[in-house]
Amino acid sequence: MSMDVKKKELIGNFFRDGTVYTQDVIKVYDHDFASQAEGKIVPHGLYDVHRNIGYITLGVSNDTSEFACECIRLWWFNFGKTEYLNSTQLLLLCDCGGSNNARYYIFKEDLQKLSNELNIEIRIAHYPPYTSKYNPIEHRLFPHMTRACKGAIFNTVDIANDFIGRTSTSKGLRVFSSVLDKVFETGRKYADGFKENMKIRFDNFLPQWNYVAIPNLIQSFGYN
Repeated sequence: MSMDVKKKELIGNFFRDGTVYTQDVIKVYDHDFASQAEGKIVPHGLYDVHRNIGYITLGVSNDTSEFACECIRLWWFNFGKTEYLNSTQLLLLCDCGGSNNARYYIFKEDLQKLSNELNIEIRIAHYPPYTSKYNPIEHRLFPHMTRACKGAIFNTVDIANDFIGRTSTSKGLRVFSSVLDKVFETGRKYADGFKENMKIRFDNFLPQWNYVAIPNLIQSFGYN
């Protein structure tokens, strides 16, 4: 799986690049000032490289590590555990910045909690800084999402959700989109002692970018 978070969008009567066919003139603000917005959406994307399917979660709160892990969790329970029955490992290709920053221990702590809950190994492979353009989600999903939403005025979260869910290509890309209205707090710190005692296993090759969270159940039986 490839994952990333797109730039947040303001909800409101704001101009968006593109053309739509209408019977009436649509008047919109030409600048998207936050003070005139009805809210915001934070699109988190998961892209299944093998099945050519995108899974978009529209958060309405903040882009945090907890939010990123919750999106993975929802994907697993709604799609992953059925589509990949009996799988014990999950590989996620991530950028190096944002809520899943390679340097954030809070992300590693939330990832370990998720691994424990799902009882699967979650391997993370970060793209080094300035190489995110090579992440499959950046050229196989997000550009098509942008195209599907051209000219649409996101007056509500449901409108954004509807347009994103229409994303498709002639080569079979499909997109499932949903809204997550949970509030995620910023400024969280990892627990005392986590850094010194964490169970995250780092690879010998480029360990700062490659590591795996192993669920406690497997750790209790030993891991080589």
